[in-house]
Amino acid sequence: MQPETVLCFPAQLEKMMPLPAYLTTAEAAEYLRLKERKVYDLVSQGVIPCVRVTGKLLFPRQRLDLWLMNHLEGDDAVSTPIPPVLAGSQDPLLEWAVKESGAELALLCQGSGDGVQRLVDGRAMLAGMHIWHEDSQCYNDPATLGLSGMRDLVLIRWAKRQQGLLLAADNPHQLVRLEDIARPGIRVAHRQPDAGVSHLLQSLLARHRIDAKQLRWAVHPSLSEDDLALAIRQGEADIGLGIEAAARRQGLAFIPLQQEHFDLAMRRRHYFEPAMQRLLAFARCERFGQRAEALGGYDISELGWVVYNA
Repeated sequence: MQPETVLCFPAQLEKMMPLPAYLTTAEAAEYLRLKERKVYDLVSQGVIPCVRVTGKLLFPRQRLDLWLMNHLEGDDAVSTPIPPVLAGSQDPLLEWAVKESGAELALLCQGSGDGVQRLVDGRAMLAGMHIWHEDSQCYNDPATLGLSGMRDLVLIRWAKRQQGLLLAADNPHQLVRLEDIARPGIRVAHRQPDAGVSHLLQSLLARHRIDAKQLRWAVHPSLSEDDLALAIRQGEADIGLGIEAAARRQGLAFIPLQQEHFDLAMRRRHYFEPAMQRLLAFARCERFGQRAEALGGYDISELGWVVYNA
Protein backbone atom coordinates (compact mmCIF):
# COMPACT_ATOMS: atom_id res chain seq x y z
CA MET A 1 0.00 0.00 0.00
CA GLN A 2 1.18 3.51 -0.81
CA PRO A 3 0.01 5.60 2.16
CA GLU A 4 0.01 8.90 0.27
CA THR A 5 -1.93 7.59 -2.75
CA VAL A 6 -5.15 9.49 -3.34
CA LEU A 7 -8.20 8.55 -5.39
CA CYS A 8 -7.73 9.48 -9.02
CA PHE A 9 -9.16 9.19 -12.52
CA PRO A 10 -8.59 5.71 -14.03
CA ALA A 11 -4.92 5.39 -14.95
CA GLN A 12 -5.42 4.65 -18.62
CA LEU A 13 -7.49 7.82 -19.08
CA GLU A 14 -5.55 10.05 -16.71
CA LYS A 15 -2.44 9.74 -18.87
CA MET A 16 -4.45 11.11 -21.80
CA MET A 17 -6.37 13.86 -20.00
CA PRO A 18 -5.44 14.69 -16.40
CA LEU A 19 -8.32 16.11 -14.38
CA PRO A 20 -8.04 18.77 -11.66
CA ALA A 21 -8.87 18.08 -8.02
CA TYR A 22 -12.06 20.16 -8.37
CA LEU A 23 -14.33 19.64 -11.38
CA THR A 24 -16.75 22.05 -12.99
CA THR A 25 -20.34 20.94 -13.54
CA ALA A 26 -19.58 20.01 -17.14
CA GLU A 27 -16.46 18.07 -16.13
CA ALA A 28 -18.34 16.32 -13.32
CA ALA A 29 -21.14 15.33 -15.70
CA GLU A 30 -18.63 13.86 -18.16
CA TYR A 31 -16.75 12.13 -15.35
CA LEU A 32 -19.96 10.53 -14.03
CA ARG A 33 -21.34 9.81 -17.53
CA LEU A 34 -24.44 11.87 -16.75
CA LYS A 35 -26.17 14.84 -18.36
CA GLU A 36 -25.50 18.22 -16.79
CA ARG A 37 -29.20 18.60 -15.97
CA LYS A 38 -29.05 15.39 -13.92
CA VAL A 39 -26.02 16.70 -12.02
CA TYR A 40 -27.94 19.88 -11.15
CA ASP A 41 -30.87 17.73 -9.98
CA LEU A 42 -28.56 15.73 -7.69
CA VAL A 43 -27.12 18.97 -6.29
CA SER A 44 -30.60 20.35 -5.57
CA GLN A 45 -31.47 17.12 -3.77
CA GLY A 46 -28.31 17.43 -1.66
CA VAL A 47 -27.11 13.93 -2.49
CA ILE A 48 -23.91 14.66 -4.44
CA PRO A 49 -20.82 16.25 -2.85
CA CYS A 50 -20.04 19.75 -4.10
CA VAL A 51 -18.99 23.20 -2.95
CA ARG A 52 -20.15 26.61 -4.15
CA VAL A 53 -17.45 29.23 -4.75
CA THR A 54 -18.54 32.73 -5.82
CA GLY A 55 -21.76 31.24 -7.14
CA LYS A 56 -20.03 28.51 -9.16
CA LEU A 57 -20.39 24.82 -8.38
CA LEU A 58 -17.21 22.78 -7.95
CA PHE A 59 -17.06 19.03 -7.34
CA PRO A 60 -14.11 17.57 -5.33
CA ARG A 61 -12.96 14.59 -7.40
CA GLN A 62 -11.98 12.49 -4.35
CA ARG A 63 -15.44 12.98 -2.88
CA LEU A 64 -17.10 12.06 -6.17
CA ASP A 65 -15.14 8.80 -6.26
CA LEU A 66 -16.22 7.96 -2.73
CA TRP A 67 -19.81 8.86 -3.55
CA LEU A 68 -19.74 6.49 -6.53
CA MET A 69 -18.14 3.68 -4.54
CA ASN A 70 -20.76 4.12 -1.82
CA HIS A 71 -23.46 3.23 -4.34
CA LEU A 72 -21.85 0.06 -5.71
CA GLU A 73 -24.29 -2.75 -6.30
CA GLY A 74 -23.39 -5.81 -4.25
CA ASP A 75 -21.29 -3.85 -1.76
CA ASP A 76 -21.23 -5.30 1.75
CA ALA A 77 -24.36 -4.36 3.62
CA VAL A 78 -24.60 -3.71 7.32
CA SER A 79 -27.66 -5.53 8.63
CA THR A 80 -27.61 -3.89 12.05
CA PRO A 81 -27.18 -0.20 12.95
CA ILE A 82 -23.63 0.87 13.77
CA PRO A 83 -23.38 2.98 16.95
CA PRO A 84 -21.96 6.51 16.45
CA VAL A 85 -18.78 5.64 18.31
CA LEU A 86 -15.24 6.84 17.62
CA ALA A 87 -12.95 4.08 18.89
CA GLY A 88 -9.24 3.38 18.59
CA SER A 89 -6.33 5.54 19.61
CA GLN A 90 -6.63 8.73 21.62
CA ASP A 91 -5.66 11.98 19.93
CA PRO A 92 -5.95 15.30 21.77
CA LEU A 93 -6.74 17.28 18.61
CA LEU A 94 -9.35 14.77 17.49
CA GLU A 95 -11.05 14.68 20.90
CA TRP A 96 -11.27 18.46 20.94
CA ALA A 97 -12.59 18.63 17.36
CA VAL A 98 -15.30 16.03 18.03
CA LYS A 99 -16.63 18.10 20.92
CA GLU A 100 -16.32 21.50 19.26
CA SER A 101 -17.78 20.40 15.91
CA GLY A 102 -20.97 18.96 17.42
CA ALA A 103 -20.31 15.71 15.57
CA GLU A 104 -22.19 13.79 18.29
CA LEU A 105 -19.74 10.90 18.35
CA ALA A 106 -19.15 8.96 21.54
CA LEU A 107 -15.46 8.54 22.33
CA LEU A 108 -14.21 5.09 23.31
CA CYS A 109 -10.45 5.36 22.85
CA GLN A 110 -8.70 2.25 24.17
CA GLY A 111 -5.90 1.86 21.65
CA SER A 112 -5.56 1.31 17.90
CA GLY A 113 -5.91 -2.46 18.13
CA ASP A 114 -9.13 -2.21 20.10
CA GLY A 115 -10.46 0.24 17.52
CA VAL A 116 -9.70 -2.14 14.65
CA GLN A 117 -11.59 -4.93 16.38
CA ARG A 118 -14.59 -2.74 17.17
CA LEU A 119 -14.71 -1.55 13.56
CA VAL A 120 -14.67 -5.12 12.24
CA ASP A 121 -17.30 -6.25 14.73
CA GLY A 122 -19.64 -3.35 13.91
CA ARG A 123 -19.30 -1.82 17.37
CA ALA A 124 -17.84 1.48 16.16
CA MET A 125 -18.43 3.80 13.21
CA LEU A 126 -14.86 5.15 13.15
CA ALA A 127 -11.51 3.98 14.43
CA GLY A 128 -8.45 6.18 14.90
CA MET A 129 -5.16 4.35 14.36
CA HIS A 130 -1.41 4.83 14.02
CA ILE A 131 0.04 1.33 13.80
CA TRP A 132 3.59 1.09 12.45
CA HIS A 133 4.56 -1.94 10.37
CA GLU A 134 8.31 -2.50 10.50
CA ASP A 135 8.39 -4.96 7.57
CA SER A 136 6.61 -2.66 5.12
CA GLN A 137 7.90 0.56 6.71
CA CYS A 138 4.46 2.15 6.66
CA TYR A 139 1.51 2.96 8.90
CA ASN A 140 -1.97 1.43 9.00
CA ASP A 141 -1.65 -1.25 6.32
CA PRO A 142 -5.16 -2.80 6.06
CA ALA A 143 -3.82 -6.23 5.04
CA THR A 144 -1.51 -6.43 8.04
CA LEU A 145 -4.26 -5.18 10.35
CA GLY A 146 -6.69 -7.85 9.18
CA LEU A 147 -8.95 -5.30 7.48
CA SER A 148 -8.45 -6.44 3.89
CA GLY A 149 -11.70 -8.42 4.06
CA MET A 150 -13.73 -5.21 4.43
CA ARG A 151 -14.77 -4.48 0.84
CA ASP A 152 -15.96 -0.99 1.73
CA LEU A 153 -13.05 0.13 3.93
CA VAL A 154 -11.84 3.72 3.66
CA LEU A 155 -8.88 5.33 5.45
CA ILE A 156 -8.90 9.12 5.83
CA ARG A 157 -5.77 11.00 6.91
CA TRP A 158 -6.31 12.95 10.11
CA ALA A 159 -2.82 14.22 10.83
CA LYS A 160 0.87 13.53 10.95
CA ARG A 161 2.13 13.57 14.54
CA GLN A 162 5.54 13.67 16.16
CA GLN A 163 6.32 10.61 18.28
CA GLY A 164 9.24 10.76 20.67
CA LEU A 165 10.54 10.39 24.19
CA LEU A 166 8.66 12.04 27.05
CA LEU A 167 10.79 13.06 30.04
CA ALA A 168 10.41 15.03 33.25
CA ALA A 169 10.75 18.75 32.57
CA ASP A 170 14.10 19.03 34.36
CA ASN A 171 15.34 15.67 32.96
CA PRO A 172 17.16 14.71 36.20
CA HIS A 173 18.63 11.53 34.68
CA GLN A 174 20.00 13.38 31.62
CA LEU A 175 18.27 11.03 29.19
CA VAL A 176 18.94 12.11 25.60
CA ARG A 177 18.34 9.12 23.31
CA LEU A 178 16.33 5.93 23.06
CA GLU A 179 19.18 3.72 24.26
CA ASP A 180 19.10 5.53 27.61
CA ILE A 181 15.95 3.67 28.65
CA ALA A 182 18.18 0.62 29.20
CA ARG A 183 20.14 2.35 31.96
CA PRO A 184 19.86 0.60 35.35
CA GLY A 185 17.04 1.96 37.47
CA ILE A 186 15.28 3.88 34.70
CA ARG A 187 11.52 3.25 34.86
CA VAL A 188 9.79 3.08 31.48
CA ALA A 189 6.15 4.10 31.06
CA HIS A 190 4.25 1.91 28.60
CA ARG A 191 0.86 1.47 26.92
CA GLN A 192 -1.38 -1.57 26.54
CA PRO A 193 -0.01 -4.14 24.03
CA ASP A 194 -2.47 -3.34 21.20
CA ALA A 195 -1.91 0.42 21.35
CA GLY A 196 -0.29 1.92 18.25
CA VAL A 197 2.65 3.32 20.18
CA SER A 198 3.40 -0.14 21.58
CA HIS A 199 3.97 -1.43 18.04
CA LEU A 200 6.36 1.43 17.35
CA LEU A 201 8.22 0.97 20.64
CA GLN A 202 8.79 -2.73 19.98
CA SER A 203 10.11 -1.90 16.51
CA LEU A 204 12.45 0.75 17.87
CA LEU A 205 13.77 -1.57 20.57
CA ALA A 206 14.47 -4.27 18.00
CA ARG A 207 16.11 -1.75 15.68
CA HIS A 208 18.45 -0.59 18.46
CA ARG A 209 18.98 -4.14 19.77
CA ILE A 210 17.51 -3.39 23.18
CA ASP A 211 16.12 -6.39 25.07
CA ALA A 212 12.64 -5.44 26.32
CA LYS A 213 12.89 -8.07 29.07
CA GLN A 214 15.82 -6.23 30.60
CA LEU A 215 13.96 -2.94 30.97
CA ARG A 216 12.35 -1.77 34.19
CA TRP A 217 8.74 -1.18 33.19
CA ALA A 218 6.23 0.90 35.15
CA VAL A 219 3.92 -1.22 37.29
CA HIS A 220 0.74 -0.39 35.37
CA PRO A 221 0.20 0.35 31.66
CA SER A 222 -1.07 3.79 30.69
CA LEU A 223 -4.33 3.56 28.77
CA SER A 224 -3.98 6.79 26.79
CA GLU A 225 -1.43 9.33 25.57
CA ASP A 226 -2.38 11.72 28.37
CA ASP A 227 -2.19 8.97 31.01
CA LEU A 228 1.36 8.11 29.95
CA ALA A 229 2.43 11.75 30.10
CA LEU A 230 0.79 12.15 33.50
CA ALA A 231 2.59 9.05 34.83
CA ILE A 232 5.92 10.69 34.00
CA ARG A 233 4.88 14.04 35.43
CA GLN A 234 3.84 12.40 38.71
CA GLY A 235 7.12 10.49 38.99
CA GLU A 236 5.68 7.03 38.38
CA ALA A 237 8.08 6.62 35.43
CA ASP A 238 11.16 8.39 34.09
CA ILE A 239 10.67 8.04 30.37
CA GLY A 240 8.11 6.86 27.82
CA LEU A 241 7.22 6.97 24.14
CA GLY A 242 4.37 9.26 23.14
CA ILE A 243 3.29 12.27 21.10
CA GLU A 244 4.57 15.81 21.43
CA ALA A 245 1.09 17.20 22.12
CA ALA A 246 0.75 15.04 25.25
CA ALA A 247 4.19 16.14 26.45
CA ARG A 248 3.29 19.81 26.07
CA ARG A 249 -0.03 19.39 27.87
CA GLN A 250 1.79 18.02 30.92
CA GLY A 251 4.79 20.37 30.73
CA LEU A 252 7.27 17.59 29.93
CA ALA A 253 10.49 17.58 27.94
CA PHE A 254 10.24 15.94 24.51
CA ILE A 255 12.81 14.35 22.17
CA PRO A 256 11.35 13.69 18.67
CA LEU A 257 12.06 10.29 17.10
CA GLN A 258 9.63 9.66 14.26
CA GLN A 259 6.73 11.28 12.45
CA GLU A 260 3.68 9.04 12.25
CA HIS A 261 0.43 8.90 10.31
CA PHE A 262 -2.79 9.04 12.32
CA ASP A 263 -5.70 7.88 10.14
CA LEU A 264 -9.44 7.36 10.58
CA ALA A 265 -10.80 4.01 9.35
CA MET A 266 -14.47 3.55 8.51
CA ARG A 267 -16.89 1.88 6.17
CA ARG A 268 -17.39 3.88 2.99
CA ARG A 269 -21.04 4.68 3.71
CA HIS A 270 -20.11 6.21 7.05
CA TYR A 271 -17.91 8.80 5.36
CA PHE A 272 -21.17 10.48 4.30
CA GLU A 273 -22.81 10.35 7.71
CA PRO A 274 -23.58 13.80 9.22
CA ALA A 275 -21.20 13.13 12.13
CA MET A 276 -18.21 12.57 9.83
CA GLN A 277 -19.09 15.45 7.54
CA ARG A 278 -19.46 17.84 10.50
CA LEU A 279 -16.08 16.76 11.83
CA LEU A 280 -14.29 17.25 8.50
CA ALA A 281 -16.02 20.57 7.85
CA PHE A 282 -14.92 21.86 11.25
CA ALA A 283 -11.36 20.67 10.58
CA ARG A 284 -11.18 23.07 7.64
CA CYS A 285 -11.81 26.19 9.73
CA GLU A 286 -9.14 28.61 10.91
CA ARG A 287 -9.83 27.89 14.58
CA PHE A 288 -8.97 24.23 14.09
CA GLY A 289 -5.61 25.11 12.53
CA GLN A 290 -4.83 27.41 15.43
CA ARG A 291 -5.61 24.64 17.91
CA ALA A 292 -3.34 22.18 16.09
CA GLU A 293 -0.50 24.67 16.21
CA ALA A 294 -1.06 25.41 19.89
CA LEU A 295 -1.06 21.72 20.84
CA GLY A 296 2.21 21.16 18.97
CA GLY A 297 3.64 18.26 17.00
CA TYR A 298 0.90 18.22 14.35
CA ASP A 299 1.12 18.47 10.57
CA ILE A 300 -2.46 18.78 9.23
CA SER A 301 -1.54 19.55 5.61
CA GLU A 302 -2.94 16.18 4.47
CA LEU A 303 -6.07 16.16 6.63
CA GLY A 304 -9.00 14.71 4.70
CA TRP A 305 -6.90 12.82 2.14
CA VAL A 306 -8.28 9.44 1.15
CA VAL A 307 -5.24 7.24 1.69
CA TYR A 308 -7.00 3.92 1.14
CA ASN A 309 -10.24 3.05 -0.62
CA ALA A 310 -11.09 -0.66 -0.94
